[in-house]
Amino acid sequence: MDKLDNVKTYKVTEPFLDLNCGLGEAPFWEGGGRVRFVDIVKQKLHFVDLEKGASSLTSVDLPISIGTTANVEGHDDGFAFLGKHGFGYYDKAKGTHRYIKKMWTEEEIADGKEERMRGNDGAVDSRGRYWAGAMNDPLVKEPSDEGVLFRLDPDLSLHRILSNVTIPNGISWSPDDRTMYFTDSPSGQITAYDFAAATGRICNPRPFFRIPRSGPLAGGVPDGHAVDADGYLWVAIFGTGRVVRVVPEGGRDGRRAGEVVALVELPTRCVSCPGFVGEELLVTSAEEEDPDGHPESKRFQGAVFRVHVGIGGMKLHRFGGKV
Repeated sequence: MDKLDNVKTYKVTEPFLDLNCGLGEAPFWEGGGRVRFVDIVKQKLHFVDLEKGASSLTSVDLPISIGTTANVEGHDDGFAFLGKHGFGYYDKAKGTHRYIKKMWTEEEIADGKEERMRGNDGAVDSRGRYWAGAMNDPLVKEPSDEGVLFRLDPDLSLHRILSNVTIPNGISWSPDDRTMYFTDSPSGQITAYDFAAATGRICNPRPFFRIPRSGPLAGGVPDGHAVDADGYLWVAIFGTGRVVRVVPEGGRDGRRAGEVVALVELPTRCVSCPGFVGEELLVTSAEEEDPDGHPESKRFQGAVFRVHVGIGGMKLHRFGGKV
């Protein structure tokens, strides 16, 4: 659908938080109105209460970059994360972190991989397994295909699920738990896999959603995404200032899978990740990559936006491992 005709449109003109993040990511609903999110590039952790408003924002400087976070079963005082060197646990009361599983072997560390890589996006499945991707750290090396999609199981065994990934981004599952969606952004598409919840096995990859060659999404790349209660994906299209609602596999209401049925227009191009907070979407963004070519996008670059879309998101699962 190149022209995006006959789709419901939400237009956002002002940010909720005008933060100027280097790379805002991973909005996560903690409960009530409380949300946390990260700035990967500037190594910051942010907390805000949507019910109290922007004045409730608190920020923490981190000694490492964190790309994704997840709640942990039995631990309400902190959260799991994938950071610069591996999976870890952050204690909110103490403001400290520790690693629980490093990503790389001794041989890979000796080869410099620990330095030139970092964690990116991720999510927890219905059985408490933490899926998250690692990519080249752009502050060290331009992204290449040495990225990896990892799965950390509750017994803390680490599995390499996909290799030769460039920029691993959105990971989510269908409401019936039979399909997993995964984004490698430079590919310009989201891939669907058959998912076996009992074992965590994925197979049968096929294209689900592709960026069109023309129209308002052309030139953008799919970034983070979230799934609503009806199984539709809300996908941030980095480089276009838009989040789109996409029909899931199998189609719905006469619409084909991968079709765009709604979009959110935002006043900065580099939108990175949406997350549900009740019936609102909280959308993070990054610094404008082409400020000379798109000076209009600089005003609210790195800001966080909120928009009421009238539907909630799927349950956010907790990591089931011992931390």
